[in-house]
Amino acid sequence: MHDIDTVTAATIEKAAERLAGVVTRTPLEPSARLSSRVDAQVWVKREDLQTVRSYKIRGAYNFIVQLDEDVRARGVVCASAGNHAQGVAYACRRLGANGRVYVPGTTPRQKRERIATLGGAHIEVIVVGETYEDAFAAANEDAQRTGATLVPAFDDVRTVAGQGTVACEVIEQLGFVPDVVLVPVGGGGLLAGVGSWLRERHPDVRIVGVEPAGAACMAAALEAGHPVRLPELDSFVDGAAVREAGAVTYPLIRESGAELTAVAEGAVCTEMLAMYQSDGIIAEPAGALAAASLGTVVRVEPGQTVVCVVSGGNNDVSRYSEILERSLMHEGLKHYFLVGFPQEPGALRRFLEQVLGPEDDITRFEYVKRTNREMGPALVGIEIARSADLPGLLARMDASPLQVERIEPGSPLFHFLL
Repeated sequence: MHDIDTVTAATIEKAAERLAGVVTRTPLEPSARLSSRVDAQVWVKREDLQTVRSYKIRGAYNFIVQLDEDVRARGVVCASAGNHAQGVAYACRRLGANGRVYVPGTTPRQKRERIATLGGAHIEVIVVGETYEDAFAAANEDAQRTGATLVPAFDDVRTVAGQGTVACEVIEQLGFVPDVVLVPVGGGGLLAGVGSWLRERHPDVRIVGVEPAGAACMAAALEAGHPVRLPELDSFVDGAAVREAGAVTYPLIRESGAELTAVAEGAVCTEMLAMYQSDGIIAEPAGALAAASLGTVVRVEPGQTVVCVVSGGNNDVSRYSEILERSLMHEGLKHYFLVGFPQEPGALRRFLEQVLGPEDDITRFEYVKRTNREMGPALVGIEIARSADLPGLLARMDASPLQVERIEPGSPLFHFLL
């Protein structure tokens, strides 16, 4: 492993020279929607428009291009939730190297297909396990068995230096130094690179790393004083769902002075939908992390210049039903209940007339099990127009003779039924 002290502003700037003409100099755009939300000047760095639709190409190419020819000839392997693999695939094809990429089963099909397309004959895609850690273990075993070089998704100084070039571009494009930079965090490669460069070149910038609430491994490492393994992991934000912070990235982030915060997965979904509907940006969950934090868990001063990194746009369109569902539940607009209906004519009609409000809508209705002739429980999903309508709905349920049990999000019953 390389000495972490070699990640400096100079090594990041050297990486930028290597990447010139290889990666896209992605746009830095003002966001009227986010600016109005926090009464500040908010800009978005569009890494979703990168060559492989994410910033990961920066680190992957900077790593592989520095390998000696004989080492590169033995091939490379990597583990990835999807984006890093696309960067490796593109770099292999461009540099004439051969590689194998291991992805977990949770990786969207769209990303798997993109990996194969970008790498062509130079890349083999192998699906293994359910988490990034499963894929990493398989890739590591492959490297030890075959002599191929493992290309880390985040935990190597060459990868970190490549990711840090995002910060160089932001300052060049903006023409001045922003007050706040918001960066999504998975294993920490992007934040380690951006934080290292800003700490050295522009130490007054406030740096905020934003993690998914269900995968906040870097905050756990900072609290413990070393990387720790999360006992549970929500893999929904697949581009940032990492169970343990990197041994290289953790100390770099600690030394950068970056703040760490977390955003609920439902809030990420709400932001993804807003980006799509209002801004025309197709962001993947990790790509919406930084923007989702703004004005909610991250406060900025009025008039400040704020940059949010939109880290990727590799989202599978088939996920949008789940994204909408999570958003509605986070906003308090969708709720689930088990309702015991008497097996007699008119029972459902009375429920509609006596319990539902004029703007409430049943979005799901199915009998779970008919326990006996007199009573049958049904799973009922109800969408309300405003979150403030919920107390009235619950009061009408309490006043009803029906047996009603609310299914709390995150409960064992919720996971079992939904």
